[in-house]
Amino acid sequence: MQTIPIGIDATGTRKETDSMGAVEVPADRYWGAQTQRSLHHFSIGDDRMPTALSRAYGIVKKAAAEVNAAEGRLSADKAAAIVQAADEVISGALDDHFPLYVWQTGSGTQSNMNLNEVISNRAIQLMGGVIGSKQPVHPNDDVNMGQSSNDTFPTAMHVATVMMLDNLLLPRIDALARAIEDKAEAWMDVVKIGRTHLEDAVPLTVGQEWSGYAHQLRDAIRDIEASKRGLYELAAGGTAVGTGITAPPGFSEKIAARIAALAGKPFITAPNKFAAQGSLDAMTRTSAALRGLAVALMKIANDMRWLASGPRCGLGELLLPDNEPGSSIMPGKVNPTQCEAIVMICIQVIGEDNAVAFAGSQGNFELNTMRPIIINNVLHCGRILADGAEKFRLHSVEGTRLNEKRISQYVNESVMLVTALSPVIGYDKASQIAHTATHEGLTLKEAAVRSGAVSSDEFDRLVVPGNMVGHGLAGS
Repeated sequence: MQTIPIGIDATGTRKETDSMGAVEVPADRYWGAQTQRSLHHFSIGDDRMPTALSRAYGIVKKAAAEVNAAEGRLSADKAAAIVQAADEVISGALDDHFPLYVWQTGSGTQSNMNLNEVISNRAIQLMGGVIGSKQPVHPNDDVNMGQSSNDTFPTAMHVATVMMLDNLLLPRIDALARAIEDKAEAWMDVVKIGRTHLEDAVPLTVGQEWSGYAHQLRDAIRDIEASKRGLYELAAGGTAVGTGITAPPGFSEKIAARIAALAGKPFITAPNKFAAQGSLDAMTRTSAALRGLAVALMKIANDMRWLASGPRCGLGELLLPDNEPGSSIMPGKVNPTQCEAIVMICIQVIGEDNAVAFAGSQGNFELNTMRPIIINNVLHCGRILADGAEKFRLHSVEGTRLNEKRISQYVNESVMLVTALSPVIGYDKASQIAHTATHEGLTLKEAAVRSGAVSSDEFDRLVVPGNMVGHGLAGS
């Protein structure tokens, strides 16, 4: 195969054809008539199909070409050109040639044809042919051989989602969890006052509190990992309705194995192509797992911004990094912006998951035709969660410090330390002491000694915050 630089040295337009006739397309683009028609009919908003999907689709097209060539259905020279063009798609070198909008046909047919046309024309160029001629490489007969949009689009969805999870989201959430675990370990012996119902509660340690945050993330990671099981099952080979019509025997298993080898992931052929093409259940389960991560992250970010509130007129237990000025009018103001960004990301993810769930419920008979919105939302959610988690770790979590003076002050002032007296003097007497301290502005010790229930020495022996926090993470 000759080496030809990527690109078309042409201006104006050229004529491309499909079953509906001729269409003028930009002369410097590799796409063809069906792509151009989609751009005309579906120029809706600014939402374009994710580049991650087209790159994953390149893996599917390369795998199909290799399987077809190995079985003698595709000539070696055509296969080599298709494989080289697909490699360029996979690398991102042809990203500019995939311009379609999310709001298109729900099966993804136009995106599949966008891939077929770009790979066909690039392969024709590599083989010395005339771009747009469909010779010697035809977009349908050669690039799409043994395939349908109905089975390759969900296959590309699964490949793109697994790659996003493994290469982007999961490593960044793991890094955030480790950063929080490091804080938990460092602060395990710092006693603070707990809060339930937004009111004072019994003590725990800062490390125990942060260990809870880390565990939430670890649970979310486990759920995301578990959701990948369904993503590993590929619809490829089911063709139009799941029966595999036009695909040769064994094609399903062979293309799945080839995709697995190219992607380095344990993909297999879906055991039931009718479920794989009539539903998008695996994608909705992954989206739900991303929502679960968003719920956990929102709790963590909200806790941090409330614990850092102030610095003088709020809780002020945490000292977040000063990243940028917080006000155009109030000099010196600094805000918990990383926490706010995470909260907004989580709100967005929860909203997009609602759309995914609704779209996932719209499978009719042998096809779910809500695929573009689902892959767009899942990849978008994964991307913003990954980017947000990385920024949150780098610019907030890792630089967060404790205001130990304030933490100690709250512990010493808390009336809920009275809980330590309850097993000795009884709940009712302890409750009376707490109410007296609260309503008369006394310290807990002053109220307890005045009640006559305990002496000053007995109070000091019984009410020791450090003895009230259990042992490490066990809480017992």
